[in-house]
Amino acid sequence: MKNKDLIDRFIRYAKIDTQSSEESQTSPSTVKQHDLAKLLSSELRAMGASDVYYDEEHCYVYAAVPGSQDKKPLGFIGHMDTSPAVSGADVKPRIIENYDGKDALLKPDDFPELKNHIGEDLIASDGTTLLGADDKAGVSEIMNMAKFYLEHKETGHRTFKIAFTPDEEVGRGTEHFDIVRFGAEEAYTVDGGKLGLLEYENFNAASAHIIIRGKSVHPGDAKNLMINALLVGMEFNSMLPPAETPSHTEMYEGFYFLEEMKGSTDSADMKYFIRDHDRTKFEARKETVRKISAYMNEKYGEGTITAEIADQYFNMADLMASHMNLIDNAKAAMEKVGIKPLILPIRGGTDGAVLTFRGLPCPNLCTGGYNYHGRYEYASIPEMEKTAELLIELVK
Repeated sequence: MKNKDLIDRFIRYAKIDTQSSEESQTSPSTVKQHDLAKLLSSELRAMGASDVYYDEEHCYVYAAVPGSQDKKPLGFIGHMDTSPAVSGADVKPRIIENYDGKDALLKPDDFPELKNHIGEDLIASDGTTLLGADDKAGVSEIMNMAKFYLEHKETGHRTFKIAFTPDEEVGRGTEHFDIVRFGAEEAYTVDGGKLGLLEYENFNAASAHIIIRGKSVHPGDAKNLMINALLVGMEFNSMLPPAETPSHTEMYEGFYFLEEMKGSTDSADMKYFIRDHDRTKFEARKETVRKISAYMNEKYGEGTITAEIADQYFNMADLMASHMNLIDNAKAAMEKVGIKPLILPIRGGTDGAVLTFRGLPCPNLCTGGYNYHGRYEYASIPEMEKTAELLIELVK
């Protein structure tokens, strides 16, 4: 382990429960995200960072590290919350030294990528929670960069700005992001995965909430009367292309993702994510959901199904075309520290996609984390250390 401080920092942050909530309408969605925000702002002040500001109402942290180069400031953004998909409470990070492929939780037969980490030191949870590398690995690497330059003021670099956001995992990480206070015209989110990832294309994204109104009667008297809302929901889902789900798609292929289904004979609801990199195909996917809903209402009666479709974010690729210097600079920095650039489309979204549409171009960098949003999440210590080197190089 070359950078013990980086790993200790990550473990410290990972133990703090910052899980966000899709159900909450507050900002931040969970009060507990403030626990990490307070710690980060305190640590930044103790390091000697400038312009440290903790937004106590909305849970954002901003800071700056002044540089000696006559260049515009460069920004770095990470998010503090963890996914609602799996518990983030009482996380117990464990270091797996010299991983040999025989860990009870992390098995190469289940996750072939692990074959590439044989002999490395890894960090994982105990299997009862997620780990939180998404995005506490990125947060730790940004903090490591700040500490390095504040302790080595003789090292020439451009001024850089830092921001840590809440609620990225529930699509609300930029709701109250203050671009003026942030003070950079270009930035990177440090929220990717595999070492070398450099991403500036992401999904167009929408949510679809399907609300089903059934008709519950006694099953003994149900003929020609009952409308079972659960069966209607199953029928609805069967009309979507079965091969266009997350487990059947990759790269630029879009999908429909049934995230949640619940209910009874009387009423049910289903929550979908709709995703596609291509804007035309994305619009067609939303129209498919509308057409199925209309057909089902014609079949079972008007009002049986209500489809609430809401756009979440859009592909930043077109807007990034005039900011490819960010990509070129990241590639050059990667090559200088011995990282092979891996330019792939994001099969998801980041705060950076929304910020790009708000005028702050913001591609995404790797962190060294894997298997996000689940109990099998892990981080490669060598890849985290290499990413930390990359960030330091980027602002030279």
